[in-house]
Amino acid sequence: MSSVRQEGKDRIIFVTKEDHDAPSSAELVEEDPNDPYEERGLILPSGEINWNCPCLGGMASGPCGTEFKEAFSCFHYSKEEVKGSECLEQFRAMQECMQRYPELYPQEDDKAQQEQSSETDQTLKDSASEETSNSTAASEQDSDTTQPNTEGSGKS
Repeated sequence: MSSVRQEGKDRIIFVTKEDHDAPSSAELVEEDPNDPYEERGLILPSGEINWNCPCLGGMASGPCGTEFKEAFSCFHYSKEEVKGSECLEQFRAMQECMQRYPELYPQEDDKAQQEQSSETDQTLKDSASEETSNSTAASEQDSDTTQPNTEGSGKS
């Protein structure tokens, strides 16, 4: 027989082996396809863009959100042979906006430079650490060779 205990905001339920042996009586509720709060992908069943999709990474709500929405909408709804070819002006406006906020939208070149700089700094730190440990080990080895080895010297 299971027991229930309330601790503050938490409800703790202890169950027995017999409780787990019985089949579940839980009923699954059919999802409402029109629920606006239901998690969805980028494209809603209606074909519209889900601007709240976490896959957009906040692009639709940042300082360039309007430009992003215009460019992305143009591309999504494009009927051209080369999809989005009529959207160059919207994408140009989005890129210009993003260039005004480099701290929020770093360019790929900037990212590569930052990563390369971080790797170089780490390599330099590793080299300095390695040199320090090598010189310490060498000085310890030198001190070992200058002292006479007295272990087992009188026994044959």
